[in-house]
Amino acid sequence: MVEISGDQQPAARELPIAAAVLSVFLNILFGGNAVAIKVTLAGMGALTTAGLRFLIAAVAISLWAVATGRPLRVDRRQASRLGLLSLLFMSQIALFYLGLKQTTASHCVLISNLLPFVVLLLAHWCIPGDRITWRKLAGIVCGFAGVVLVVLDRQGVTADLHGGDLLILAAVIIWGLSAVYVKRLSATVNPVILSLYPMLPAVPVFLLAGLLWDDGMIRRIDGGVVVALLYQALVTASFGFIAWNTLVRRYGATALHSFVFVMPISGVFFGVVLLDEPLTPHIIAAIALIAAGIVVINSGRRTRPGINPCRD
Repeated sequence: MVEISGDQQPAARELPIAAAVLSVFLNILFGGNAVAIKVTLAGMGALTTAGLRFLIAAVAISLWAVATGRPLRVDRRQASRLGLLSLLFMSQIALFYLGLKQTTASHCVLISNLLPFVVLLLAHWCIPGDRITWRKLAGIVCGFAGVVLVVLDRQGVTADLHGGDLLILAAVIIWGLSAVYVKRLSATVNPVILSLYPMLPAVPVFLLAGLLWDDGMIRRIDGGVVVALLYQALVTASFGFIAWNTLVRRYGATALHSFVFVMPISGVFFGVVLLDEPLTPHIIAAIALIAAGIVVINSGRRTRPGINPCRD
């Protein structure tokens, strides 16, 4: 799920060393999320995994919000808007998990990093004053070229893997729509609610869908599967959200986005090391193009709402 900073965007400030290290650390953690999902899918159904992940995350975020006094009440108008956001969220997550069941973690994390480019294109038409400049266009071209290389990667590729890539691509497009919609909602709805409320209806929907359509809700439980599930729920969907948005509020999004390029690199690294996925020339070139695109887009930025492209 994409998180966009709250009602007011702070002026960009120079990051102290501790904050910079934390930003890099968070992007490394976010890059490993696809690998954690792949590990969990070895023992659980895709839709069941999604349901359990967001059940744990919703409980954790709710407890944190109550403990820190964060407001969780919404009015009727906000509730209807959050309902639409939840539909986008569930569609995105279902496609993402079903796609990751077929493709590799490396392909998944690289295609997922198409998100900032999709958001830029959508925001050009949907967000007043958020126009595409020549610099942004150059970054978008680099990012899309990198994803094309991923899709064209043929080493060890099967029809299922290509099908999985297309499902991930569809999920990213819906994710971009959700990001732009969240950006519009962020003026009246705080980021805790924007993250928590779409999860609430998603949990029973995914668990029921897992019961009906997964090839076994829970096939095998071991330490690796449990740790990977907790990683998705607590490290990325809970801690990652809180830590990232805290940094955004304190230092602004401009400085933080200097480190987003770390995410595709870490995702591919974890896939190669932990899952023994192939590191092909196409993958290496894709990393370079996607990272270059992100750096180009974020170079010379003044202020921009913080998009976190890792909460898939």
